[in-house]
Amino acid sequence: MNDFEFTIIVPVYNEADNLERVKTELLRFVDVALKKSKVLFVNDGSVDGSLEKIKEICNNSPEIFSYCSFDRNYGLSAAIKAGFDYCNTSLTGYIDADLQTSPMEFNKLLEHADEYEMVTGVRTNRKDSFVKNISSLIANAIRRAFTHDGMEDTGCPLKIIHTDVAKRIPMFKGLHRFLPAMVMLQNGKVLQIPVQHFQRIAGESKYNLWNRLLGPLMDCFAYLWMKKKYINYVVIDHA
Repeated sequence: MNDFEFTIIVPVYNEADNLERVKTELLRFVDVALKKSKVLFVNDGSVDGSLEKIKEICNNSPEIFSYCSFDRNYGLSAAIKAGFDYCNTSLTGYIDADLQTSPMEFNKLLEHADEYEMVTGVRTNRKDSFVKNISSLIANAIRRAFTHDGMEDTGCPLKIIHTDVAKRIPMFKGLHRFLPAMVMLQNGKVLQIPVQHFQRIAGESKYNLWNRLLGPLMDCFAYLWMKKKYINYVVIDHA
């Protein structure tokens, strides 16, 4: 019987050196999770052996780990959306494979999951470079100016969202930066919770100054178009 309540999506793009640690930390969390949890890897066209490692993890613990794999690299937004599409539990979570946030802190978010459609982390004492931190602050300020979502750190890779809400979010490039805003378009409530941030131990960051600043600015215009066209409907009867 499938009585899982919470699926953690882990997008993976060339993170082979991190995946053994990802498995260990996620199994630690599953043992103490407030809701019965499982993990869905989404391989985003990795070319470094990540897929082979993912298959090994899933074969060894198929009751906890599963995966889907793209034919090529499509980007973080597509990986998260695929995770939403494949999720079959009432709650969906998301964490990056670099483990700069801790799976153990999902419990902080789960405490509020019944009251809010989305609970998102806010990274404190960030352990990134000066350039990365400044570009992130600027990008968040630009996004807030367009969306008025009030989110301090929409890029934090530690989130929980009600799956039915997640499945109604339309796909577009840059989606991962606008998840709270897209939940709010559905009249959903979003809560921010401070979480710890850690240095990357292995692998390389996939972001640079270009895609941290100009990318988000261009995506804001896509969001504004989406907001203008978005329709919330209410079904009062069906057979």
